[in-house]
Amino acid sequence: MNGQPGRAAKGGTLVRLLCLTDRDPADSLPALGLLAHEVSTSPLSVRVSASACSRFDAVLIDGSLDPRRARAACMSLRETGRVATVLVIAETALAALTPEWGINEFLLPTANPAEVDTRLRLLSIMESSVPDRPNVITTAGVTIDEANFTARVQRRTLDLTYKEFELLHYLAANPGRVFTREQLLSEVWGTDYFGGTRTVDVHVRRLRAKLGDHEALISTVRGVGYGFARARDAVSDSNGEGEQ
Repeated sequence: MNGQPGRAAKGGTLVRLLCLTDRDPADSLPALGLLAHEVSTSPLSVRVSASACSRFDAVLIDGSLDPRRARAACMSLRETGRVATVLVIAETALAALTPEWGINEFLLPTANPAEVDTRLRLLSIMESSVPDRPNVITTAGVTIDEANFTARVQRRTLDLTYKEFELLHYLAANPGRVFTREQLLSEVWGTDYFGGTRTVDVHVRRLRAKLGDHEALISTVRGVGYGFARARDAVSDSNGEGEQ
């Protein structure tokens, strides 16, 4: 991750900005090179952790060349739930934007310095005034405490390894969605992991064993991959079974 020392903007607010891009940020958003905000860069394909995000006021995603890769980066950042995201996207690709991307703001590459500066400053101020989001995910009877790396099913604490926790967390944070083994390998193990997709099957099998009577919360879609039950699905499958 590369950084450039920031300078206080005259009469303005210094925004600590992380740019996810495979080129000079000024090539995707020329106006940025004329502003005094503190800018760090990281490759678009790198998955940024929640702890890394916490050091910045906003993350700028370069989607001007490859909107599909930018969308994947936006959705990965959405899982952290802790940082404002700004997408740079060409006008011709605007029709592809949906709420699923999870961005807070977008900019066209042609935006002038005044517009870029105003949008970044206002977004930074608004985000800083929002109360901290909870670090607990609760869905379909499973409770995941991100801060303490613990997970419970109903009232039973699960004894999970770090990767088992990460896999369960990723699936439970996206109930009702189905992910391929390749997607899970990339999102949970990272793009620099060289093992095969077989490791996903092994971890899913271990997770199901630890979930016990609730193993069906992790579903298999033949020929596709794995998903996590939505809350209403878990209720309908429990046949009235109460908390243990």
